[in-house]
Amino acid sequence: MIEDSVAPIVLVDGSSYLYRAYHALPPLTNSKGQATGAVKGVINMIRRLLKDHPGSPSVVIFDAKGKTFRDDIYPEYKAHRPPMPDDLREQIEPIHNIIKAMGLPLIIIDGVEADDVIGTYARQATEQGLDVIVSTGDKDMAQLVNKHITLVNTMNDTVMDEEGVLVKFGIPPSLIIDYLALIGDKVDNIPGVAGVGEKTALGLLQGIGSIDEIFANLDKVPELPIRGAKTLSAKLEKEKEVAYLSYELATIKLDVDLPDSIESLAMVEPDSELLLTYFEDMEFKSWVEDLEKGGSGLPPPAVAVSSEAIAEPPTPPACVDYQLVLTEHDFSRWLTKLEAAPYFAFDTETTSLNYMEARVVGVSFAVEAGSAAYVPFGHDYVGVEQQLSEDWVLAQLKPLLEDSSRAKVGQNLKYDRNVLANHGIELNGIQFDTMLESYVLNSTATRHDMDSLARKYLDVGTIKFEDIAGKGAKQLTFNQIQLQQAGPYAAEDADITLQLHEVLWPKLAAIDSLMSVFQTIELSLVPVLSRIERNGALVSRDLLNKQSAELGTRLQQLEKEAHELAGEAFNLSSPKQLGHILFDKLELPVIKKTPKGAASTAEEVLAELALDYPLPRILMEYRGLSKLKSTYTDKLPQMISEVTGRIHTSYHQAVTATGRLSSSDPNLQNIPIRTEEGRKVRQAFVARDGYKIVAADYSQIELRIMAHLSQDNGLLKAFAEGKDIHQATAAEVFGLELEQVSTEQRRRAKAINFGLIYGMSAFGLAKQIDVGRHEAQEYIDTYFSRYPGVRDYMDNTRADAAERGYVETLYGRRLYLPEINASNGMRRQAAERTAINAPMQGTAADIIKKAMVDVDRWLLESDVDGQMIMQVHDELVFEVAEPSLDYLVSSVNDLMSGAVVLDVPLIVDVGIGSNWDEAH
Repeated sequence: MIEDSVAPIVLVDGSSYLYRAYHALPPLTNSKGQATGAVKGVINMIRRLLKDHPGSPSVVIFDAKGKTFRDDIYPEYKAHRPPMPDDLREQIEPIHNIIKAMGLPLIIIDGVEADDVIGTYARQATEQGLDVIVSTGDKDMAQLVNKHITLVNTMNDTVMDEEGVLVKFGIPPSLIIDYLALIGDKVDNIPGVAGVGEKTALGLLQGIGSIDEIFANLDKVPELPIRGAKTLSAKLEKEKEVAYLSYELATIKLDVDLPDSIESLAMVEPDSELLLTYFEDMEFKSWVEDLEKGGSGLPPPAVAVSSEAIAEPPTPPACVDYQLVLTEHDFSRWLTKLEAAPYFAFDTETTSLNYMEARVVGVSFAVEAGSAAYVPFGHDYVGVEQQLSEDWVLAQLKPLLEDSSRAKVGQNLKYDRNVLANHGIELNGIQFDTMLESYVLNSTATRHDMDSLARKYLDVGTIKFEDIAGKGAKQLTFNQIQLQQAGPYAAEDADITLQLHEVLWPKLAAIDSLMSVFQTIELSLVPVLSRIERNGALVSRDLLNKQSAELGTRLQQLEKEAHELAGEAFNLSSPKQLGHILFDKLELPVIKKTPKGAASTAEEVLAELALDYPLPRILMEYRGLSKLKSTYTDKLPQMISEVTGRIHTSYHQAVTATGRLSSSDPNLQNIPIRTEEGRKVRQAFVARDGYKIVAADYSQIELRIMAHLSQDNGLLKAFAEGKDIHQATAAEVFGLELEQVSTEQRRRAKAINFGLIYGMSAFGLAKQIDVGRHEAQEYIDTYFSRYPGVRDYMDNTRADAAERGYVETLYGRRLYLPEINASNGMRRQAAERTAINAPMQGTAADIIKKAMVDVDRWLLESDVDGQMIMQVHDELVFEVAEPSLDYLVSSVNDLMSGAVVLDVPLIVDVGIGSNWDEAH
């Protein structure tokens, strides 16, 4: 037998990686327009796999071109699969080249699939007593799992052993082929048994056993607790031949005639020079830097894949000094270090992600890379008597944390600021925030959470919260986690944050405009958003409950009308049933298909069908009202804080690409305003007795920014003269005097104005204003002839973006456009549309953020009895005592309109009411 210390063999399903990387990750191109996203994704997953399994011999297997033996058995096998996209096909050779340069065996066998090669190698290895890890995202591979073979999915960090298969599928690995034979596989066009879905298949397999046992005991099928069990025996008997054909197609071969046995495959030293050439060509800058510094970017090579091989021990992590502070003496020593440091990284561990409810259970610090400490004081399990007192620790920290002159580094410090406020501490001195540093540096390069940043900028894998707290309903809160696990996790947070800052800050400081955006806009906004979040908004629980009841009645009516039109009852929320009614029974035209070939019932499909048919119109209304009810009228009352009696949203600065804020729990940005029901939700946002709601909204701000950026004389003149811009545009496009413009012509002009700044085509405009495509193109051509500066701006912006790879807002915020030179026309055109719109949308976001900072400063300095309670798109919302109304309205108007000087007036519409709808 092989020694237990032998590392498992890793078999990588390269074909699974290829498609998953292509579809799951954002498309990337280099400066030559060459697609690189799949290359980056596949190689990144392999690099990570090698890091996670140091010393494991690893082999990568891909499908071969052409047909396989399954096509001979069943000519329709995989017949429905669309051809490989061109921009994916062109990435296969670079992927293969890089894998070979990494020193990994690359296996491609004609006539079989990668699954069969993996199955055969896995069998060979286990026969020699070796454990095997199969890295794949393919569910069919679950049939291979046994006590020696485990599946790993690097896309979602899941590991599946025998128990994992049972939990996921409800059956052991030995019945997976039977399961696939019964249900079929639409992707691979394995037919399966007609009328047998997942639940029926599980009922059969759990109740009787394998398909051999099922067909030997068809008389037992009617007794099973399965829907339609009485007629199922006959269906199975009729489909017996198809079932066994499907079984054969779904079975992974374990006896492929391979030119190389598992023992003869060996990893070799990476060819660093060749890798450098490939990485430079692909423009993978961080990997190039790693190689240029003398690294390989890879773990050391393993020995040959042999039953005699003894794996090398894992490479130890970088030396770190993470301390658990449990005595006043040790705490005082750390406090002295913090006070002497020019800046320090700081993080809190808490009981909840809800900042209004969360309590701090410990704090962590770092003043130099690799050295950090965790101070626990709120853990509540047995055996933590040694932890310091919460009151004592926070009393010692309060002067330091509230000192504006003491610079702090954090990751999303707004959250920490909110939670510390629950303990009576106002966090000041927020001078650096790694989430915002990364976001301002490049908003689209990566997600901006700490784990993602650590992987991108430090090439470090961090301890995941799930690793120490578990997952799902049984997940622990941090106060329940034992100190020996909590300490390294919390200290690492501070250490990694400090290291990220020291990598990101020089990059940011090298670009003056980005440094200005970071300091004067994003960082200045942190305490402002913190105050708005904690202020919260008052909502009427009674009014929302009433609205929910009304929506429920209307939904019942719509459901009844839909059933009458369909001629039968069906589930309006089931795409499958809906597709059957619309396309099989009513025979409505199929406008679009899903990736699996079914007729789509997506929103845009129903919207197009609703123009000509009554049932889709009802379904559209039903979906909209159902979403409104579940998202707002049902949910908002549950979100009212028991402490404050108000709802408290969370604003996110590092989510949208262009700089706009987003919000969640609840999402205030998505409350409809164009429908009566949506406006009713806004009516539930009310003011306290003696107070009013004030809403201040920038008027047509993006069009005004367009006029400023394009310097088009016609637009500048229209805004300078205070004209209704949509009416003025209609007059120009339709050749009329202002007073001759009809309501419908103004509506069309508005669609043109906003459509063009969002890159709308003639086809899109035609659909929106319900005219022919030729007529819509004439409107666009006339618009550009009247406003030639707009066309020049768009052309110049596209050209600049293609040359520089990014566009900028008026303040210098950058939006990088990796697809701007893509060889794929659709992707390139989408990037060009973004290039035109982003400077306007991003500048509008910058302006309202600057206005928020100015207004917040004025609110703090003045004696006005009012507070900012919401920010939605281009609108600020306040709750103001009635005696202070005039003063606040006048001041806010001045501050918002004066936030920036443009070549056109910046107009602010201000409304007052007892609720948000009245004020808007």
